[in-house]
Amino acid sequence: MIEWLMANGATVFVALLIAVLAALAVYVLRRDKKRGRSSCGGSCGACPMAGACHANPPKKKA
Repeated sequence: MIEWLMANGATVFVALLIAVLAALAVYVLRRDKKRGRSSCGGSCGACPMAGACHANPPKKKA
């Protein structure tokens, strides 16, 4: 087992790094969605989802 880790250490490290970065990206996207933030640029005239995007603005917590 130790020999395998020594031979593949860089690959394991890179795979773990990519997994951590992907998990962080998902976390940030979910957190932003819960806070009502989006990647909307505000150009609703060119957006096919214009009717659904701003129809029900999120309620702010007091």
